[in-house]
Amino acid sequence: MRRTDPEGHGPVRFGPPLPADGLPVLPELSAVVSAAAALGRSEPVGGGPALLEAACGYWARRGLSAGPERVVAAPGAPSLLLALTAALGGDVLVPRPCAAWWAPYARLLGRPVFHVGTPAECGGVPDPYALLETVRRVRDEGGDPRLLVLSVADDPTATVAPPEAVHEAVEAAAGEGLHVVSDETWRDTVHAQHDTVLIGPAEMLPERVTVVTDLAGALLPPGWPAAVARFPAGEVADDLHARVLDVLTALGARVAAPVAAAAGYALTEPEPVTTRVAATVRLHARVAAAAHATVVSAGALARPPQAGRHLYVDLGPLRTALGAHGVGDAQDLEEFLTARLGLPAPGGHRFGDDLGALRVRLSTGSLLAGTDAELEECLGSPSPLELPHVQRALITLKSVFDDLRDDAQRWEPPR
Repeated sequence: MRRTDPEGHGPVRFGPPLPADGLPVLPELSAVVSAAAALGRSEPVGGGPALLEAACGYWARRGLSAGPERVVAAPGAPSLLLALTAALGGDVLVPRPCAAWWAPYARLLGRPVFHVGTPAECGGVPDPYALLETVRRVRDEGGDPRLLVLSVADDPTATVAPPEAVHEAVEAAAGEGLHVVSDETWRDTVHAQHDTVLIGPAEMLPERVTVVTDLAGALLPPGWPAAVARFPAGEVADDLHARVLDVLTALGARVAAPVAAAAGYALTEPEPVTTRVAATVRLHARVAAAAHATVVSAGALARPPQAGRHLYVDLGPLRTALGAHGVGDAQDLEEFLTARLGLPAPGGHRFGDDLGALRVRLSTGSLLAGTDAELEECLGSPSPLELPHVQRALITLKSVFDDLRDDAQRWEPPR
C-alpha cells in the first residue's frame, strides 16, 4: 500500500513546533524553577516520585486513576512517542491530517506510516471504515500495523471529536488488535467547556490505550520540555511500560530537575495555574473565533476552532486567485502566506495532508505578539480584540484574505 509521504518539493523532514501561547511565563512557575535552579541533576529515567504522584493526581481529577507504576515522565511528548513506537514495533497509523511531530519519529525508526481519512465533522480520529480498510490493505501487502495514534482535541484541525466518533474509531482499532496512543496535549484548552463533551479513548477502552500529554499544551511554556504518559493496567501493559523505560534510558531522556519541579507544581493545579490556564483559553478562543470569521468571510473553509491555539484553513476555493500569485500547492501557500502575514503559516503537508491541497495552520499566539506588558493586558482585558497590537494583527489577516477574495472574484468567469 502506498505511503503518504509528500512529493514534488521533496520529503517533509520536520514540522513546526506546538503552537505557543505567546504569553509571559506565569510568575509562580518562574519562582518554582528559580528555587530549583541550584539542582544540577536530572530526574531518574521515567520521572521521580513527586512528579509521578502529581501526574497521577492530575489524571485522577479527570476520571483516569493510575498508580505511579503506570506513569512515565519524559522531556517532551516526542520522546515518549518515539519510545512507544520503538517498544510496540510494527507499522503506525495516524489520521490525516495529524500533529506534525507524530510521523517523523516513526520514520526515524524506519517504520511505515499510513494516514487514514477522518470523519467529516472533526479531525484527530480516523473514520472507522477507512481505518479497517487501511489495516486490511496494509496486511494484504505484507505490512504489520500495530499502533494507532489519535487526538480527541486535535492539532492541527482545532476540533474536538464527538464521543461517538472516538468510540467507533477505538472499537475498530481494538477489533484489529491495535494499541492506541491518545495524544491529550490539548485536552485542557477546550474553548467552550460547558458546551463541548470531551471523552478520551482510555475512558472507553482502558486496557488498550496509552495516554500521552505534553505539558506545553496548557501548563508549561514550550521551552520547558516535560510530558507524561499513563499506561493501561495488565501484564501486557506492564511489559510495554518496561520497554518504554528501556528506550528512554538508551536515549538519555531525563527531565531536568528544575523543569520537573515546575511540572510537578503545575500538575497539582494550584489556583495560580488554573486561573492562568482559564484566562489563556478564553483569550485564544476569542482570537481564534475572530480569525475564523475573517477567513470564512473571504471564501476559505475552516471548521470552527474548538480547542488549542490555532485553526486549520482550506484555501481551495481561492485556488484561482492564489494561482495568479504562483501558488500551486501547500508549500507554495506556506511561503506566500508567511511572507504576506509576517507570521508562520505552515502548510498542510507538514501535517500529513496532501501536498496539492491548499491548507495551512494559523496560530493564534502569533496574532498576540507584543511586549510583556501588552500580553499581560491581553489576559486581563474584557475586550482583548480591541487592544491596538491585537487589532493590527487581525486587520493584517483580514487585508490579506480580503485581497485574495477580491482577486478570486475578478478571475471568476462571467455567468
